[in-house]
Amino acid sequence: MQTAIQLWTLRDLEKPLSDVLDRIAAAGYDGVEFAGVGDPGASRRALDESGLGIAGAHVQLEDLQSDARTVRDQIRTLDAPYAVLPYLDDDHFASESAVESTATLLGMLNEDVDRPLLYHNHDHEFVPLGDGTAFDALIDQTSIGIEFDAGWAHAAGQDPVALLRRLDGRVPVVHLKDMTEDGEPTALGEGVVPLQAVVDAAREAGTEWLVFEHDNPEDPLEAIQAGIDGMRPLLE
Repeated sequence: MQTAIQLWTLRDLEKPLSDVLDRIAAAGYDGVEFAGVGDPGASRRALDESGLGIAGAHVQLEDLQSDARTVRDQIRTLDAPYAVLPYLDDDHFASESAVESTATLLGMLNEDVDRPLLYHNHDHEFVPLGDGTAFDALIDQTSIGIEFDAGWAHAAGQDPVALLRRLDGRVPVVHLKDMTEDGEPTALGEGVVPLQAVVDAAREAGTEWLVFEHDNPEDPLEAIQAGIDGMRPLLE
C-alpha cells in the first residue's frame, strides 16, 4: 500500500500548495488526497514538481449534479485515479426507501465521471435499518467503491476490521484515523481504533492507498510528520 495524507487535515495552513506538498514529500509520504479540486492545472504542476502521487480527489454532490462535465475534466487534468464523494447528509440513510434512492443516485453519479467514484463514510451511515445498518443496505444495493474511514466506523460502534473484510475488493482507499472513546479524532496511536488490525485487513482487502487524516489537529504542520510516523510501523 502507498501512503498519503488527506489535505483537509492541512486546510488551516496559510501556505502555497507547492510549499505544503514539498513538506509532505520531505516527510516521506507517497502522495496526497485532495479535499476539493481547486485549480486542477496548477495542482497537477505542483504535484509533478514535488514528486508526489495522488490517491484521489473529493468532489461535492452539488458540483457533480450541476456540472458533471466540468468535474470530469478537472479530475482528468489532476489525473486522479478516483473521484470521491465525501459526504451525504442523514436524510440519505433515514429509511429503506432513502437508501434505495441513494444507491440509485450513486450509480448515476458514477456514470457521469470517467474515473471510478468512491463514497466516503462518516458515522451517520451506520444507523440501524432492518437487520443491519443503512451502510449495510447501501453496500448490498451498490457496486461502487468505498473510501472507508476506519475511525468514523469505529466511532459508530462498528468493527472496522469486519467491515473491511466484507468490502474485499471494493476499498481501494482507506482513511486511517484514530478516535477517542468519545468519538473525537485524535493522533494515531492515542485513541481506541485497532490501527494494526485495520491496516492488515486493508491490505488483505486490496487497498491501494492508506490515507492519514486528522479532522482537527492542534498543529497541522506537526500532524504531517506525526501521520507518517504513525503509519510506518503499521506497514512493516
